[in-house]
Amino acid sequence: MDWKKSEQCFQAAGNILPGGVNSPVRAFRAVGRTPFFVERGRGSRLWDVDGNEYIDYVCSWGPGILGHAREEVVAAVQKAAANGLTFGVPTAVETELAELIREAMPSMEMLRMVSSGTEAVMSAVRAARGFTGREKIVKFTGCYHGHSDGLLVKAGSGLLTGAVPDSAGVPKGYAENTLLARYNDVESVRALFEANSGEIACVVVEPVAANMGVVPPEKGFLRFLRNITEENDALLIFDEVITGFRVSYGGAQKYYGIKPDLTTLGKIVGGGMPLAVYGGRRDVMETIAPLGAVYQAGTLSGNPMAVAAGIATLKILRETPSVYAELEQKTAKIEQVMREKGWTVNRVGSLLSAFFTNGNPVTDYETAQTADTKAYAAYFGYMLENGIYVAPSQFEAMFVSAAHSDADIEKTCAAIRAYEG
Repeated sequence: MDWKKSEQCFQAAGNILPGGVNSPVRAFRAVGRTPFFVERGRGSRLWDVDGNEYIDYVCSWGPGILGHAREEVVAAVQKAAANGLTFGVPTAVETELAELIREAMPSMEMLRMVSSGTEAVMSAVRAARGFTGREKIVKFTGCYHGHSDGLLVKAGSGLLTGAVPDSAGVPKGYAENTLLARYNDVESVRALFEANSGEIACVVVEPVAANMGVVPPEKGFLRFLRNITEENDALLIFDEVITGFRVSYGGAQKYYGIKPDLTTLGKIVGGGMPLAVYGGRRDVMETIAPLGAVYQAGTLSGNPMAVAAGIATLKILRETPSVYAELEQKTAKIEQVMREKGWTVNRVGSLLSAFFTNGNPVTDYETAQTADTKAYAAYFGYMLENGIYVAPSQFEAMFVSAAHSDADIEKTCAAIRAYEG
């Protein structure tokens, strides 16, 4: 393939955008390449500025569950745009989307719309602190919850030590109240609660970790989190920015049968537009201004175009429930071929990751870090050169959409079988 125009675009972008991109993973540095620049997308396909065509398994990092430029969604956005782009006052469609979400996830008794997953999680944590009157939170190493200061942390020398910032520019004070546990390790969580009795406001977790590659929860792990938070009067926050409406129409909480106190949503809920949501128990959400003392605001929250896209997307998913069974079957075919290659594969529904770990299982951040990133980079390059776009990082997910045809799946499986790396 020829990427001359993309390379020119990247050089021009580098003169004005840090790293030439507006989000780090787009730079393709993790796979040792320069990115292609997209010109358009439709269905399961992307076309770049050089005219190259790709089967897309990134799907804008998840929201493209129906594929690109789905006609009903585009029409809804166009209709909303014709009436005005933003108002800063309420619209009735915000309530319509909220009711659709609550119908799918009854745990979200009240909710509020924001513009990004980072805002949603940051706001949910603030609500948990305001409701409980406590400052400390528990998160898991390898789980990403956006780039707010208090959540950009990594473990120190031990699980019970204070966290340190994982980014320059984050004051140590922001991280001091963030306690780190190991995903799928109940004892690490129990130890934190014992050492910080009566001080923990909440546990925030990706019910299916998807930012160290896909790592499913082990049997009983989520139930343990539900129990220990209840026993200690702390709140359980499910970060379903990726899993919401992806692993099932009711998200991971329906898939696993666990009811969190608060939930954050993004990606699919905005139908590909910038929109996210946080919500949950009524008594907790009633602490949010203007009802309560926990302040959060946003001029573009509930933007009418984003809301229109979200309504159209959720209605399609609700009215065609067979889409989830079809996604399961398509993704399972890819998983089977990868396993035949001897790769370590983690999958939940249409979320999938292949790890190059010599067959060793990946159950948490530490085991994910044993993956051979150079081997993954070689695999990525091979797939790209064969017109198949997978995540440009070992530690991201592969997303399958309703727009992927049987022919797309077969072509993908054939390419994997033929790979000799």
